[in-house]
Amino acid sequence: MACAAARSPADQDRFICIYPAYLNNKKTIAEGRRIPISKAVENPTATEIQDVCSAVGLNVFLEKNKMYSREWNRDAQYRGRVRIQLKQEDGSLCLVQFPSRKSVMLYAAEMIPKLKTRTQKTGVGDQSLQQGEGSKKGKGKKKK
Repeated sequence: MACAAARSPADQDRFICIYPAYLNNKKTIAEGRRIPISKAVENPTATEIQDVCSAVGLNVFLEKNKMYSREWNRDAQYRGRVRIQLKQEDGSLCLVQFPSRKSVMLYAAEMIPKLKTRTQKTGVGDQSLQQGEGSKKGKGKKKK
Protein backbone atom coordinates (compact mmCIF):
# COMPACT_ATOMS: atom_id res chain seq x y z
CA MET A 1 0.00 0.00 0.00
CA ALA A 2 1.32 3.44 -0.92
CA CYS A 3 2.16 5.92 1.82
CA ALA A 4 -0.09 8.96 2.34
CA ALA A 5 2.42 11.38 0.78
CA ALA A 6 2.48 9.44 -2.50
CA ARG A 7 -1.28 9.63 -3.04
CA SER A 8 -2.94 12.61 -4.68
CA PRO A 9 -4.49 15.26 -2.39
CA ALA A 10 -7.58 15.02 -4.60
CA ASP A 11 -8.29 11.41 -3.50
CA GLN A 12 -11.38 11.23 -1.31
CA ASP A 13 -9.51 9.38 1.41
CA ARG A 14 -7.10 12.36 1.62
CA PHE A 15 -9.91 14.84 2.35
CA ILE A 16 -9.96 16.19 5.90
CA CYS A 17 -12.56 14.84 8.35
CA ILE A 18 -14.75 17.04 10.52
CA TYR A 19 -16.99 15.49 13.15
CA PRO A 20 -19.77 17.56 14.79
CA ALA A 21 -18.09 17.04 18.19
CA TYR A 22 -15.19 19.25 17.02
CA LEU A 23 -17.55 22.26 16.93
CA ASN A 24 -19.87 21.43 19.85
CA ASN A 25 -19.83 23.91 22.75
CA LYS A 26 -21.37 21.26 25.05
CA LYS A 27 -18.17 19.20 24.79
CA THR A 28 -14.90 19.65 26.65
CA ILE A 29 -11.56 19.44 24.91
CA ALA A 30 -11.15 15.95 26.40
CA GLU A 31 -14.49 14.97 24.82
CA GLY A 32 -13.31 16.13 21.40
CA ARG A 33 -13.98 19.87 20.96
CA ARG A 34 -11.22 21.45 18.85
CA ILE A 35 -12.16 25.14 18.78
CA PRO A 36 -12.65 27.66 21.62
CA ILE A 37 -16.00 27.50 23.47
CA SER A 38 -16.65 31.16 22.60
CA LYS A 39 -16.69 30.24 18.89
CA ALA A 40 -18.29 26.79 19.16
CA VAL A 41 -21.94 25.97 18.34
CA GLU A 42 -24.58 24.16 20.38
CA ASN A 43 -25.05 20.60 19.08
CA PRO A 44 -24.12 20.98 15.38
CA THR A 45 -25.01 18.16 12.99
CA ALA A 46 -22.98 16.74 10.13
CA THR A 47 -25.59 17.90 7.59
CA GLU A 48 -25.32 21.49 8.89
CA ILE A 49 -21.53 21.38 8.48
CA GLN A 50 -21.99 19.97 4.97
CA ASP A 51 -24.51 22.70 4.03
CA VAL A 52 -22.24 25.53 5.22
CA CYS A 53 -19.09 24.18 3.55
CA SER A 54 -20.74 23.33 0.23
CA ALA A 55 -22.37 26.79 0.11
CA VAL A 56 -18.95 28.47 0.22
CA GLY A 57 -17.70 26.30 -2.65
CA LEU A 58 -15.71 23.52 -0.99
CA ASN A 59 -15.82 19.97 -2.36
CA VAL A 60 -17.71 18.16 0.43
CA PHE A 61 -19.31 14.79 1.02
CA LEU A 62 -21.15 13.37 4.02
CA GLU A 63 -20.61 9.95 5.55
CA LYS A 64 -23.80 9.42 7.57
CA ASN A 65 -22.97 6.16 9.33
CA LYS A 66 -19.57 7.19 10.68
CA MET A 67 -19.24 7.96 14.39
CA TYR A 68 -16.66 9.92 16.36
CA SER A 69 -14.75 7.50 18.57
CA ARG A 70 -15.08 9.66 21.72
CA GLU A 71 -18.85 10.08 21.29
CA TRP A 72 -20.62 7.86 23.82
CA ASN A 73 -24.13 8.70 22.61
CA ARG A 74 -25.17 6.47 19.69
CA ASP A 75 -28.24 8.52 18.63
CA ALA A 76 -28.71 9.42 14.97
CA GLN A 77 -28.31 13.11 15.89
CA TYR A 78 -24.64 12.56 16.79
CA ARG A 79 -23.79 10.38 13.79
CA GLY A 80 -22.01 11.54 10.69
CA ARG A 81 -18.70 12.79 9.45
CA VAL A 82 -17.98 15.39 6.78
CA ARG A 83 -15.05 14.97 4.38
CA ILE A 84 -13.74 18.20 2.83
CA GLN A 85 -11.17 18.69 0.08
CA LEU A 86 -8.61 21.34 1.05
CA LYS A 87 -5.98 20.77 -1.66
CA GLN A 88 -6.15 20.14 -5.39
CA GLU A 89 -4.17 17.47 -7.25
CA ASP A 90 -1.15 19.73 -7.74
CA GLY A 91 -1.05 20.49 -3.99
CA SER A 92 -2.42 24.04 -4.21
CA LEU A 93 -5.30 25.12 -1.99
CA CYS A 94 -8.86 24.77 -3.30
CA LEU A 95 -9.88 28.03 -1.64
CA VAL A 96 -7.28 30.51 -0.36
CA GLN A 97 -9.43 31.45 2.66
CA PHE A 98 -9.13 27.86 3.99
CA PRO A 99 -5.43 27.01 4.38
CA SER A 100 -5.98 24.60 7.28
CA ARG A 101 -8.58 22.32 8.86
CA LYS A 102 -8.88 24.76 11.79
CA SER A 103 -9.89 27.59 9.45
CA VAL A 104 -12.67 25.38 8.02
CA MET A 105 -13.90 24.47 11.52
CA LEU A 106 -13.96 28.11 12.66
CA TYR A 107 -15.83 29.16 9.50
CA ALA A 108 -18.41 26.37 9.90
CA ALA A 109 -18.95 27.26 13.58
CA GLU A 110 -19.44 30.91 12.63
CA MET A 111 -21.97 30.18 9.85
CA ILE A 112 -24.09 27.35 11.37
CA PRO A 113 -26.05 29.69 13.71
CA LYS A 114 -26.98 31.77 10.62
CA LEU A 115 -28.63 28.82 8.81
CA LYS A 116 -32.39 29.14 8.22
CA THR A 117 -33.06 25.97 10.20
CA ARG A 118 -31.32 27.51 13.24
CA THR A 119 -32.85 31.00 13.04
CA GLN A 120 -36.45 29.69 12.87
CA LYS A 121 -36.11 27.60 16.06
CA THR A 122 -35.00 30.43 18.39
CA GLY A 123 -37.47 32.06 20.81
CA VAL A 124 -39.52 28.89 21.46
CA GLY A 125 -37.55 27.32 24.32
CA ASP A 126 -37.48 30.35 26.68
CA GLN A 127 -40.82 29.55 28.36
CA SER A 128 -39.78 26.23 29.94
CA LEU A 129 -36.74 27.68 31.71
CA GLN A 130 -38.65 29.55 34.45
CA GLN A 131 -40.99 26.82 35.72
CA GLY A 132 -38.97 25.64 38.73
CA GLU A 133 -38.44 29.06 40.37
CA GLY A 134 -40.35 30.26 43.45
CA SER A 135 -41.45 26.84 44.76
CA LYS A 136 -38.67 26.36 47.31
CA LYS A 137 -39.86 25.95 50.90
CA GLY A 138 -37.65 25.79 53.98
CA LYS A 139 -37.67 22.39 55.65
CA GLY A 140 -34.62 22.77 57.86
CA LYS A 141 -34.41 23.80 61.52
CA LYS A 142 -34.43 27.49 62.28
CA LYS A 143 -31.37 28.81 64.02
CA LYS A 144 -31.92 30.35 67.48
